[in-house]
Amino acid sequence: MRKQVIRFTALAFLALPVAMPHAFAVSKEMVQLQTQVQQLQDMVQHLQTSNDERMGVIVNLVQQNTDNVNRMMAAVNALQQTLKAENEQRGSGTTQLSSQIQSLNDSVDELKTRIGNLTTQVQSIQGQLQNVNGMPAQPGGVPPPTGGMQPNQGPGGGPGGQAAAPQLTPPTPAAPPVDQLYQSALRDYNSAKYNIAISEFGDVIHYYPQDPLAGNAQFYLGEINYRQGKYAAAVKNYDAVLEQYSGNPKAPAAELRKGQSLIEMGQKDAGVRELRTLVQRYPQTPEAQEGRSKLNGMGVRIYAAKPSAYPPTSP
Repeated sequence: MRKQVIRFTALAFLALPVAMPHAFAVSKEMVQLQTQVQQLQDMVQHLQTSNDERMGVIVNLVQQNTDNVNRMMAAVNALQQTLKAENEQRGSGTTQLSSQIQSLNDSVDELKTRIGNLTTQVQSIQGQLQNVNGMPAQPGGVPPPTGGMQPNQGPGGGPGGQAAAPQLTPPTPAAPPVDQLYQSALRDYNSAKYNIAISEFGDVIHYYPQDPLAGNAQFYLGEINYRQGKYAAAVKNYDAVLEQYSGNPKAPAAELRKGQSLIEMGQKDAGVRELRTLVQRYPQTPEAQEGRSKLNGMGVRIYAAKPSAYPPTSP
């Protein structure tokens, strides 16, 4: 009996060194894996903290820009009221002041698009942060494998070694955001890069026909034609604004420019009708004030004479 105990003890001591290295190796790999997971979690936490700080700065800048736009709009409204109140005293200066107001409106539009673009970027960053914060935790804090073969997956990438089906449908390129596209077009327009601006305004109309900025883009296409002396093409673009985007803020300016274009083309009667329509349809706008001055300068009545209720008597 004692011999059997001694023999069993000797066999146990001989087997122990064989099992210990394997257990030690597994434990070492687990420690390394846990260390890597902890480092990854620290990096994610640092990234989130950095994004929170940047988000605060961006939100502050957006708020400041919004306040600046509101103050600028108040100044524009004050100028419009001044133009309306002093129209009779201003005379020929109306056209110049209206042009200045139009340039100011263009600058306001550009600033609005920049703020809209910045707001879109803020929303995108917020969405990315929400996706990071909402990632489901893996059992044991170990992230899912990102490479190599999965369980029950063969060398071909599919179950049992079958190759996964390839994606044959190519991705469709998306158009830039409407604010970004419109801002770029307006910047090129103000820089007199008309060929580029025409293409960009056309893209706004093509990709975003229902967006309010599409009406603005149509108007600026007419403005480019008007500045280049292409009055017939300008009239077509202004007609598109009046017919397809009648509620657009650029509609009074489109009516004014259409009348001026017709007069430049030698179609005085048609131009006068457009200016009269402008005064009747948008009587409180700076464009109507300029239309009145134009009619007065031409010696034309602002309102057409009403036909007499009685036919003229024969001599």
